[in-house]
Amino acid sequence: MKFSLASTITAFCLVCASGFHAKAPMQPLTMELNASRSAQKKATRARWLESRGLSNSAATIEGTAVAGIMKNDKGLEYVKMVHPESGASCEVYLYGGVVTSYKDGDGIEFIAVRPDAKMDGSKPISGGLSHCWPQFGPGDIQQHGFARNMMWEIMDFSDTTVKIQLKPSEYTKTMWDKDFVCTFFVVLEAGELKTVMNVKNEGVEESFDFQAALHSYYTVSSLENLEITGSFEGKEFLNKLVGEVGEMQTEERATITIGEEYDRVYKGVNDPVLTDAGTRKKLKISNQAGWEDTVLWNPYGDENMGFDKFVCVESVKFDPVTLNAGASWEGVLVLKPEELEA
Repeated sequence: MKFSLASTITAFCLVCASGFHAKAPMQPLTMELNASRSAQKKATRARWLESRGLSNSAATIEGTAVAGIMKNDKGLEYVKMVHPESGASCEVYLYGGVVTSYKDGDGIEFIAVRPDAKMDGSKPISGGLSHCWPQFGPGDIQQHGFARNMMWEIMDFSDTTVKIQLKPSEYTKTMWDKDFVCTFFVVLEAGELKTVMNVKNEGVEESFDFQAALHSYYTVSSLENLEITGSFEGKEFLNKLVGEVGEMQTEERATITIGEEYDRVYKGVNDPVLTDAGTRKKLKISNQAGWEDTVLWNPYGDENMGFDKFVCVESVKFDPVTLNAGASWEGVLVLKPEELEA
């Protein structure tokens, strides 16, 4: 499967949108999990839940959320993490390997899930930090690849960390017969959330190429309260909603506001900051490795999608990566909330 920027952009113009650099094998930039301590904590938590008939469900201790493996009302499993000091929390669904919630210590939610999202596994979850891998947009295989509509396997977890993994199956081999291991790490710290996507070529000789993105949905109190800043000013972007095939334009604004339908691709921008006057919060979206580009998307006016309560600020690498046998690639994203100054 080969890609080019021109073909990718042309294909994106036909379908509404929803980082890479190759390197030698290395240890992923992730948390170090103490296996024995993690197992002990999980066993203690499991005994506590079981004694109260709360196994595999949400629980509280004096109003404080409990971390663990839960199920939603449709039967889908997710991992809930809770930081013991700040009270921040995060939820990661195994179906699609998608982060669907990140709340800071004040209880402010920063991750959006659309009101029309299917949470029963019948289709990819519309919202969260959704994986687009090994393809972004339309192409040789299904739209946005297969990672977002497969069950990921838990490799390890604790109250504040989770490691999940995706490997080849008969389903993936029918469309993309490659020897890969895709691992997603999520680390909930007191004041920020860190995610690391690691792709490794497990093959002996053959290289493969792929694309990837986090089709990230972020909450807003209302679009009229939202400002987006970063290194956008002076950058060229593809406005996919102009004409039949889109149009390259230059961003003249230092501060972006959304008052119309958006589908814009900014190459070379990976430092967006979302400021919400309604919540008095700022969210720094720090793409520290791998993710090099940004897509801004909003279906302005679509009430069914809940357009006024979210904005997609997608962490992307447009140019495909070719991964040699034994090599790996990482995309690192850190979300850091801050209070607005008075």
